[in-house]
Amino acid sequence: MPDETPAPVQSELSEQFILRLNAVHGRLLGFLRVMLGNGTDAEDVLQRASITMWRKFSEFDQTQDFFSWASSFAFYEAKNFQRTAARSRLHFDDALMNRLAEERVADLEHREARLSAMDRCIGELDAPSRDLVRDFYMNNTDIATLAQQQGRAPQTLYNKLNALRRLLGDCMKRRLAQEA
Repeated sequence: MPDETPAPVQSELSEQFILRLNAVHGRLLGFLRVMLGNGTDAEDVLQRASITMWRKFSEFDQTQDFFSWASSFAFYEAKNFQRTAARSRLHFDDALMNRLAEERVADLEHREARLSAMDRCIGELDAPSRDLVRDFYMNNTDIATLAQQQGRAPQTLYNKLNALRRLLGDCMKRRLAQEA
């Protein structure tokens, strides 16, 4: 049966769904990675769950939290994937899947605050330290390459990164405590 929803209403629903899904995409993917133990599987499951969410979006209560609604679809799609995926090396029972899901949702609620605190703390570093952190952690540049580029010994950079990690950790604790 063809969709009989008028085109302007369907277009508005599509736009609302896409905006909401994009806003929680990273959190949903992280939620599924923990449950499935594999990024590729998590992406596949999220894609399948997104199709189901799209089909059911007209039933979504706009006053409800979209992440909670969407994560329930992702959770059941992950459980179904685990039951049917013979290639998966990990097979979790339902009790463990439920516990992982509960813990991950709680953790993801604080993700945005932690990322914001980290960005501000990195922004407080001097330019060479900020560049070192970004090159090593965000651009995945290995120590040997960084050491060669900077004309420094690899151990010197490891020591500097350890000190920066402690500094950033302390900064984040302070910021998160201030915001709490």
